[in-house]
Amino acid sequence: MLGSQPTMIAEELTYMSLQRPLLCLFLSLTLGACSAPYPNQNPTGEPFPSLSAEALDGERWSLPSAWRGAPTIALLGYVQDAQFDIDRWLIGLDMTKTKAKVYELPTIKGLFPRMFSAKIDEGMRKGIPKALWGGVITVYERGEALQRLTGNERPRNARVLLIDSEGVVRYFNDEGFSVGGLNRLREALSALSKPEAPAEPSPVAP
Repeated sequence: MLGSQPTMIAEELTYMSLQRPLLCLFLSLTLGACSAPYPNQNPTGEPFPSLSAEALDGERWSLPSAWRGAPTIALLGYVQDAQFDIDRWLIGLDMTKTKAKVYELPTIKGLFPRMFSAKIDEGMRKGIPKALWGGVITVYERGEALQRLTGNERPRNARVLLIDSEGVVRYFNDEGFSVGGLNRLREALSALSKPEAPAEPSPVAP
């Protein structure tokens, strides 16, 4: 049974970006995790792959079903150097006071990382405050599915996905942080937050 869903509100994001090895440790142990190449592609309009993964606080997540009901921003990192780009997105979301659930998904594939997942996660816990562990969900078993969804060329760029309340990708960026990209993400989020206009009644025949 799923635990509570932690909300990475804007004022938490700056703190999250401090003292964050996150990808550094586990990718140093899993060289070649991104070795199988998948061409980059835009998954906007596609469903987020169903997967089960564990956050650093020990809660087990079934995604994207656990995110249903509200838009969610997922920041995917495939290699160690993606952390720099992820931090820039986190800071940008903080500076613009973007109100949304934000989760970071270190994502690797292969049997070797799964064999050492407990030690890898423990190493990552040492790098961030305990209160924020619930916002980091490590993906092992279906890491390949996520990399196939987005492609993993230019892996230093984070994969930024805005997922709607039904689990469908509504915004995607793999070009690295930019003010324009952040503004487009916020516009897409705003569009999802607007209530749908009621349907106009059909005219009644005289």
